[in-house]
Amino acid sequence: MAGVLSDEIDVLAKARRALPGDYFPSEDEEYMNEQQQDYFRRLLLEWKRSILSASVDTLSALQEGPIREPDLNDRASSETDWGIELRTRDRQRKLIAKIDSAMRRIDEGDYGYCEVTGEPIGLGRLVARPIATMTVEAQQAHERREKVSRDN
Repeated sequence: MAGVLSDEIDVLAKARRALPGDYFPSEDEEYMNEQQQDYFRRLLLEWKRSILSASVDTLSALQEGPIREPDLNDRASSETDWGIELRTRDRQRKLIAKIDSAMRRIDEGDYGYCEVTGEPIGLGRLVARPIATMTVEAQQAHERREKVSRDN
């Protein structure tokens, strides 16, 4: 699981580096001004583009044909690797839906505000997780409620 999260962070970092210009959102500015919204829109689009590009590579490799390792252990290892790759792509497919949702929120003027409390999520959290929909406190409360529900 840590590997998948690491891959997600790597793709987001790569997307950040691909952004043109040297603007970075600052706490000194008005929250979610036009420049910040543009920054996050470009970041989300680049992140999505990176994910789609990686999925095309996976699809191409899958179309090359079945795994033909002569040794059973090598074949099992290759199949395990493919299983992990496919799970990663499925996770990223779900991530694309969240990216699209975040871009819709930018267009509607709701981006950067908690869906539970309506308070600003904060630039630090959005820079780390541009698809965040809740403040840290609201997210923690949500996770506690979820845990209690599971335990019952």
